[in-house]
Amino acid sequence: MKAVYFQEPGKIEILNAPELPPPGPGQARVRVHRIGICGTDLSGYLGKMPFFSYPRIPGHELGVEVVEVGEGVTNVRPGDRCSVEPYMNNPKSFASLRGHSNCCEDLQVIGVHTDGGMRPFFNIRAEKLHPSSRLDFEQLALVETLAIGCHSVDRAAPQSGDHLLVIGAGPIGLSAIEFARLAGATITVLDMNQARLDFCREKMGVHHTVRFAGDESELKAFETITEGHGFLQVIDATGNNQSMSNAVNYLAHTGKLIYVGITTREVHFPHPLLHRKEGSILASRNALPRDFGRIIGLIEDGKIDTGTWITHHTRLTDLPNTFADFTRAETGAIKAIVEVDEAAHE
Repeated sequence: MKAVYFQEPGKIEILNAPELPPPGPGQARVRVHRIGICGTDLSGYLGKMPFFSYPRIPGHELGVEVVEVGEGVTNVRPGDRCSVEPYMNNPKSFASLRGHSNCCEDLQVIGVHTDGGMRPFFNIRAEKLHPSSRLDFEQLALVETLAIGCHSVDRAAPQSGDHLLVIGAGPIGLSAIEFARLAGATITVLDMNQARLDFCREKMGVHHTVRFAGDESELKAFETITEGHGFLQVIDATGNNQSMSNAVNYLAHTGKLIYVGITTREVHFPHPLLHRKEGSILASRNALPRDFGRIIGLIEDGKIDTGTWITHHTRLTDLPNTFADFTRAETGAIKAIVEVDEAAHE
């Protein structure tokens, strides 16, 4: 069986993966059919993801099929199509016991801290599988991306009609837009890439889009949109420390700033900008188990259309030649999907 390895930043190889043991108690063996390439994968490839270690088999946005289950597994059975919740938490940890398995102090995310799904088969805790008899593997591979946005919007807690700003129209920003829309917020998107802003307006029904110019024009546009009040919720999905530092400028009084992107660099701003507004800053990490079931239901009911997201396809065995393309804005990739082709099984 072949697997994709990030050997070090900028270096991808396809190597033979170790033979898998039978699934143990509480585990399932899954066959990987589709993999979404996300910002974490791109950052890991570029050496910009602080939680990433090398060498590593990446891949955590997964549409899989159960092929075998271990002792005691009752929530899935062979043949089930599933999305994967890739957050391997310690159930006895301080955070997990308080319902926050997404940020457990012992957390191991597959494809980041431990080997992930860019290979034909792997074993996983069965409780982390979320089945659907109605969704296809590509839809299931997008559930985890959507879960990140779902959790960030839950952290922001917008009310219907609230002015909410999403900074960064990459896949995580787009997933936040989906759930801000479902909450009834009035959405504005800020990005440097006009094509992505056009996508937000034309495909996702975003109310307002503003192209970042690095001057006072953004603030003037925001004043017009919010009638001078600013945004009650700002979700920064860029992972850029300068953007994250500037985001506090866009808050309304009593507003919330949510950092869902990650940076390795310092974020800083004058404290009075936040204090005089009695603003709140919140981090948003990963997602919760309930988010996966909710999202699967929303896709099944047609309330979220994943088809508009997928702009590129590639094969697992082609990734050493194609992966770098997805790091470049001119490629125009919103979401690239990897097919695990038969050559990977050899």
